[in-house]
Amino acid sequence: MAVAVALDFETSDKYADSACALGMVRIRDGKVTDSWYRLIRPPRSRVYFTEIHGLTWEMLKDEKGFAELWPEISSFLSGAEFLVAHNATFDRRVLLGCCRSFGLESPSLPFVCTVKGSRRGLGLPHNRLNDVCAHLGLELDHHNAASDAMAAANIYIHLRSLGLSDEDMLLK
Repeated sequence: MAVAVALDFETSDKYADSACALGMVRIRDGKVTDSWYRLIRPPRSRVYFTEIHGLTWEMLKDEKGFAELWPEISSFLSGAEFLVAHNATFDRRVLLGCCRSFGLESPSLPFVCTVKGSRRGLGLPHNRLNDVCAHLGLELDHHNAASDAMAAANIYIHLRSLGLSDEDMLLK
């Protein structure tokens, strides 16, 4: 099994560059080996999604911005062969949007989507993160980026144990 990094972003508004939290989990040989989590000062002071993730401008205003955290983020991503996310379309959009907005070279890593994998491998009526975690008995503090990234990592490991390949879950 390849080295992968599961990640999850929380955002402060509808724009792709509005990351306000990021959780990442390194997976090597089918096991979680490391994790990283930071709050991120978003580029605009209005935080629209507090009711979802509980984060406010007061909590975020003194944090480092995405560009300031990029050396840590890119270091954590180093060596990964692909990225894993639950609803990877969203997380890919935020990662690429933040990199573009702050003039950073975005990673050219493919994304594997555990929603796509869950649809193929689990046969559940709903494949939202909380539904999949409940089905698999995984702990989840939903919309906490660290917890969501860990959940995506564990779902990915489970789906691989069922025989799904990375190609089966690849985001096109």
